This record gives sequence, C-alpha cells and structure tokens, in this order.
Amino acid sequence: MSRDPDCIFCKIVAGEAAAHKVYEDEHTLVFMDIFPVADGHTLLIPKAHSSDLFDADPTALAALMQTSHRVAAALRRVVEPEGMMVFQLNGAAAGQTVFHYHMHLLPRWAAQPLALHTRKPGDPERLRELASAIAGALD
Repeated sequence: MSRDPDCIFCKIVAGEAAAHKVYEDEHTLVFMDIFPVADGHTLLIPKAHSSDLFDADPTALAALMQTSHRVAAALRRVVEPEGMMVFQLNGAAAGQTVFHYHMHLLPRWAAQPLALHTRKPGDPERLRELASAIAGALD
C-alpha cells in the first residue's frame, strides 16, 4: 500500500496520529473531521495514498463508495439531518487542503449556512461520542 510519510491521513492510517475512528476495513478508513462544519461531519479515505481523484486507484474509489453508502445511512440514523452533502475536492484551486484523496459526508439542516470548511476545532468529547454512535449504527 502506498504511503506518504508527510501526509496526516497516512499517519492516521498507520496509527501514528490520533483520530476519532468510525469504521475501518481493508481498503478504507472513516473518521470524524476535527474541524466539523456540522454535527456528524465525517471524512472517508482510501488507506492507500493518492493525492486526488486523478491519482486515485479505481478499485480504492469503488471500495470507498461502498463504505460511504453504509456510513451515510448510519450517520442519518444518528444525527437525523434534513439532508446530506457529499463532496470531494481536487487541488488547491478547488479548496483541497489535505492532499490525500478524501470524501466528506456533511449532514445539513435547512437553516444552516453553506460551508465546506471551518477553522474551529470540534469538541473532542462530542467527536468521540458521535464516532461511537455512528459506528454502532452501521448495518
């Protein structure tokens, strides 16, 4: 499996950096965004490093989509959003800030302003609680 030693997401996969993990299998890892835009903001990554969509392995992308379907359903059961935004950014010009391919599952409510990122860290206890609840709600 390819790895970039300077990539924070590769460090999370390797267990060298902490994360509030929700789900993990052979190809994918899901964890809470530490700068959540909304309650339940979740990141999904392939374990193998690729910088963006153009560099990603199609097999890893297929595994990630299967994982996203399961996690989105669990996330909907836990936080009961009015909608769910699924997005992925490629390159700095598109707003990508971590250059390891990743997807966002972002629960949405009608009155909530639209945003992709925030600089305000989430409450670690709430992130832990949500990670556990979402993991428990997986099919």
